[in-house]
Amino acid sequence: MAKLYLIPNLLSEGDWQNVLPAHVLPVLTQTRYFIVENIRTARRFMKRVNQAIEIDDLTFFELNKHTPSNEIPSFLNPLEKGEDIAVISEAGCPGVADPGAEIVKLAHHKRMEVVPLTGPSSIILSLMASGLNGQNFAFNGYLPVKSAERAKAVKVLEKKAKIEQQTQIFIETPYRNNQLISDLLKMCSSATLLCIAANLTGENEFIATRPIGEWKKGVPDLNKQPAIFLIGY
Repeated sequence: MAKLYLIPNLLSEGDWQNVLPAHVLPVLTQTRYFIVENIRTARRFMKRVNQAIEIDDLTFFELNKHTPSNEIPSFLNPLEKGEDIAVISEAGCPGVADPGAEIVKLAHHKRMEVVPLTGPSSIILSLMASGLNGQNFAFNGYLPVKSAERAKAVKVLEKKAKIEQQTQIFIETPYRNNQLISDLLKMCSSATLLCIAANLTGENEFIATRPIGEWKKGVPDLNKQPAIFLIGY
């Protein structure tokens, strides 16, 4: 029976063998159909894993916010004909804060076999390393861009973290990281714990959890660096 493989991608530059399990190699090498968020970056990732892959012999379907919804079901046509398909995320695990969830949902609706492969998730890695509550947590994606809306969202998350003892996890577009940190220092109480995790699995990985009051003494420059943020108590 043909399978829909979910292949994790790297979070940072570096040797893929230090981050991804060995079974990613044969799946990438033997599969001929791929559903990806960006064809160019997917091809580059595949070549990093196996230079011998003949990229021009493969078929790619691009799934992102620009993909017409009526086109998505056709991406599974090879699976219905007995051909394996692999979904590759831009970074981390497919379907987690990733448009790949849509095709996975459709595959389940069609009673197709879905096989997730082990790989890095910035959400899980940062939670593991934060020291914050790992039994009760929530991933909130991106916070609002507008200052007033962001302030309100941060206050809601901080309240949840304190009252429910629920770790709150969120991300930001890399070029707005520094602004987000600045806003967190202004909006959160001094006792609130903030974990900043950047460049996970990379050579310049940075992970630190400190009270807001301590972060006010100095914060790292995270402009244009992949990062994830957690608050808790």
